[in-house]
Amino acid sequence: MHSLRLLVRGILVAGLMLFGTAASAQDTIKIGYVDPFSGAFAASGDAYLKMLTYAMNRTNAAGGALGKKFELVAFDDKIQPAEALIALKSITDQNMPFVLQCIGSNVAAAMIEGVARHNARNPNNRVLFLNCSALATELTEDKCDFWHFRFAGNVTQRVAALVRGLPKDMSTVYLINQDYLYGQGVAADTKKFLAEYRPEVKIVGEDLVPLGKVKDFSPYVAKIKASGAKGIITSNWGPDFNQLIKAGNDSGLDVQYYTFAAHLVGGPTAVGEGGLNRVIAVTEGHDNIGAENGIAKAEDFVKGWRATDPGFDYPWINFQTMFDMLAAAINKAGSTDPLKVAVALENIQTTDIFGRPATMRGADHQLQSPFYTAVLTKPVKNDSEKTGLGWKTQSMSTMEQLTFPTSCKMKRPSGS
Repeated sequence: MHSLRLLVRGILVAGLMLFGTAASAQDTIKIGYVDPFSGAFAASGDAYLKMLTYAMNRTNAAGGALGKKFELVAFDDKIQPAEALIALKSITDQNMPFVLQCIGSNVAAAMIEGVARHNARNPNNRVLFLNCSALATELTEDKCDFWHFRFAGNVTQRVAALVRGLPKDMSTVYLINQDYLYGQGVAADTKKFLAEYRPEVKIVGEDLVPLGKVKDFSPYVAKIKASGAKGIITSNWGPDFNQLIKAGNDSGLDVQYYTFAAHLVGGPTAVGEGGLNRVIAVTEGHDNIGAENGIAKAEDFVKGWRATDPGFDYPWINFQTMFDMLAAAINKAGSTDPLKVAVALENIQTTDIFGRPATMRGADHQLQSPFYTAVLTKPVKNDSEKTGLGWKTQSMSTMEQLTFPTSCKMKRPSGS
């Protein structure tokens, strides 16, 4: 009898737990978040999770969507496409309506195909792919897909902003990028926009380096020195950027660094005093734009972020734009159904934390937004990673200046 009572009690407890789980699931809108949380790029995954959570919490505090709060459920893909697809299977098995991925265009390309394949086979259990920073332009061009929305500027937009911001006296540059979809795209677009905007600037050397494999960049730095370049244009990020900067500092390389990642986690620390007034980043934003322009909303955003003591800046202000757009689209659709939300997201407009316009273009599901170039300098109001150095705006390109024609020929599902 005692055993029977224990069994009944166990069944009741299990039932209550299941009821509680179901109630919790109904009270939140779950988003499966897939990025590297182990391996060489784990620090990037951890940093992105902190930034995404901060932006999500702000949207939740403003009312969330349909009166519910968003919830991130993290999965480690080790920046491997195969691991990401395993995570995607787990997300769809749990009936989460949204999957979010940020790091690695190679991973994003696999996710686009995986989500499209799943949705075609499972029309009653679809999922919408939210891309917050996998940047290869192809992902919203020849690889564009109805179920994929990119809430970050693509390579073409970023390179255009960087080249537009080059100083008039820059005459020779060396290109060094990682040898995969993103880095290859940066190299191609750099050549394109230099020819279009700055034909007098000469490319005196170029390298593509294997992603995450190079431990010593001194041989590359030696080649850059020998080329006589006045500037380096590099999209290296993570340890590949940090090691490049270290090798340059160690060798006394006297160039300007035009980068796409110096402002990301670990970048300012790696640069240090050796990069004072010599390292420039192209970015969606930085922690001093609010102070530079007297924008109270942006200053409040930065103040709140720094109060969490993350140890690094908040450059991906598009994360806040993404959550705000997603909440607005869900409210407009009156549902979390991926098809209805996708339709509502198309051509949705908002203003970012700087009060500047941003639009999710319906033709290719590519965010259109402003970009900035900024130099690492001092003094500034908000320094980066407690280095005493921080970012100061050098140039801005408007959303209109960075809106380019698209070749996307999107196949749309019925009902869209």
